[in-house]
Amino acid sequence: MSKPKLKKKSPAEETAQQARSVGKSVMDSAQQIWLAGLGAFAKAQAEGGKLFESLVKEGAALDAKTRKFTDAKVAEARGNVESTLGQVRERSQETWDKLEKVFEDRVSRALGRLGIPGRDEIKTLTGRVEELSREVRKLTATRSDAAPAKRAARKRA
Repeated sequence: MSKPKLKKKSPAEETAQQARSVGKSVMDSAQQIWLAGLGAFAKAQAEGGKLFESLVKEGAALDAKTRKFTDAKVAEARGNVESTLGQVRERSQETWDKLEKVFEDRVSRALGRLGIPGRDEIKTLTGRVEELSREVRKLTATRSDAAPAKRAARKRA
């Protein structure tokens, strides 16, 4: 029996999982801070203003530390998501370009099999027609110049 293959997580899924874990840790920290604050408030009421002021200072320091930590994690997660998104955009653009090329090649081959000329053949034919048109104009111009001279010579004779 073959073992089932484990599906490898895409970078986007890994980033999303990191973001969820960061969010969970932030929520856990916030819950602990809230509980510590409630306990501190209860103690402060019992022991007086001095302890309360001390706890407020410690709480402010802890709050600043927690905010700094969460801001860093959020910035890291945002960077990972943006990087992954950029890679996905590049890959999708490359895929579209390849698909467009395959489509153009197949249409060109099908038109060739049907005997319909391609762009290069039409350009060549257009150039040839223009060249022939110039030659016809030259010949027409030289004949029209020569015709009055011949008529004049015939009348004299």
